[in-house]
Amino acid sequence: MTQIFTETGDANPVTVIKIGPCSITQIKSVATHGYTAIQIGYQPVAKRKLTKPELGHLEKTNAAPFKYLKEYRVPENHTFEVGQIIDVNNFNEGEFVDVTGKSIGKGFAGNMKRHNYGRGPMAHGSKNHREPGSIGMGTTPGRVFPGKKMGGRLGNQNVTISNLKIIKIDIQENLLIVKGAVPGKPGNLLSVRTTNRR
Repeated sequence: MTQIFTETGDANPVTVIKIGPCSITQIKSVATHGYTAIQIGYQPVAKRKLTKPELGHLEKTNAAPFKYLKEYRVPENHTFEVGQIIDVNNFNEGEFVDVTGKSIGKGFAGNMKRHNYGRGPMAHGSKNHREPGSIGMGTTPGRVFPGKKMGGRLGNQNVTISNLKIIKIDIQENLLIVKGAVPGKPGNLLSVRTTNRR
């Protein structure tokens, strides 16, 4: 993350995202797969880094070996072709995008941090400072219902941030500069798709 200053002197918090270049490795159609989608590959690797099934899948379309494959639904009247490169040229300044990625893992967290519970009284006589309080009824049903919000692992989940505005595009370096924050740590693998502003 960094910041960009506008002509009026306002500071905009932005995130710099490196986009591809990605290559289309497969096109799925209603006739063969029951739906329409494209599969794109990112980050070329040596063949020895992939398994034989992965290599066989890519060799069907003469695609290069890629470390990551991701599928995106597209309309039936699309104009994509196998081998087509997808990079920052597929985006426009002023557009809004949805960015999906793994959020930062925070380990085991208590109910206050994980679920925004309120705390108990902090006086010396209180024995309920950061505890969850009641977690269910007594003799009946005599158990804790599944799904009860309690302490546990926090973060490290797929998160989507919607409607991030593209402030600037750097075609030379394949950089997309969007207003706001995106999920995960620096260097995190992200999925970026255009969206209609809601």
